[in-house]
Amino acid sequence: MSEQAQPDDEGPVVTYEVRGPVAVVSLNRPRYSNAQNSKMTYALDAAFVRAVNDDAVKVIVLAGNGKHFCGGHDIGTPGRDIHESFQRKAVIWWDHTDKQGVDSRFARESEVYLGMCRRWRELPKPVIAMVQGACIAGGLMLAWSCDFIVASDDAFFSDPVVRMGIPGVEYFAHPWVMNPRAAKEFLYTGGRFTAQRAHELGMVNHVVPRAELERTVFEMAERIAVMPRLGLALTKKAVNQAEDLMGLRTGMDSVFGLHHAAHAHNAEVDVDSLAGLDARAMADAGKPTAGGV
Repeated sequence: MSEQAQPDDEGPVVTYEVRGPVAVVSLNRPRYSNAQNSKMTYALDAAFVRAVNDDAVKVIVLAGNGKHFCGGHDIGTPGRDIHESFQRKAVIWWDHTDKQGVDSRFARESEVYLGMCRRWRELPKPVIAMVQGACIAGGLMLAWSCDFIVASDDAFFSDPVVRMGIPGVEYFAHPWVMNPRAAKEFLYTGGRFTAQRAHELGMVNHVVPRAELERTVFEMAERIAVMPRLGLALTKKAVNQAEDLMGLRTGMDSVFGLHHAAHAHNAEVDVDSLAGLDARAMADAGKPTAGGV
């Protein structure tokens, strides 16, 4: 069965479908490369909660409809809703809409970016990210909060926000999902890592031809689905706890402060907290050149 979640004037921002033991949660703003606004954040959260509460669902697949998995946070579409109130499910903080500066940005990003991705990382059911095309900045956060990433051979990964003077996206998992030297290259250059490069670094589990992506993901999901539910949940918690003992959570906390120092600096010395860069400027800057990676 399939169902649309939280429709708006663009249509449903997330779709939900159950195929046997697998729930498919799909980003659905393909016109804007599935740019993630707050409406999408809460539609994703509702879909994940629904999948967890359904005992028939054993595995969750996170997908993106259209050409790209996710082009990042929404920093300029007509559906951008940065100034709208949100539900505050991941953290308890005050509403950001009547605040200014760091008081506003810290409240909002603690909830809809860092807090939500941490919340989704702890889902007690296995989650597979099915990635094609672009997986950029905020898209990385969505994929990294999943247990596995299976990518098509045309997928690419990028965190270009250092161009804004910002040290990476809010869910700062870079040194853990690859390695510190690769993370520095990834961030310093702002360039794209191909799916194959990401696989070599351990960030991606499998790379397959685009035509085989869905089949590969569902074959993996079905193999996992025969395992006992509690066993999977406890194993996921065990690995996550080990990762946190290696510094993931505290590392994110420390970098989140640097992230907001950069936003505040931009707002003080430049035109806005994003250093005047919009989605088009970031995309153009991140395109590979003849001598690029």
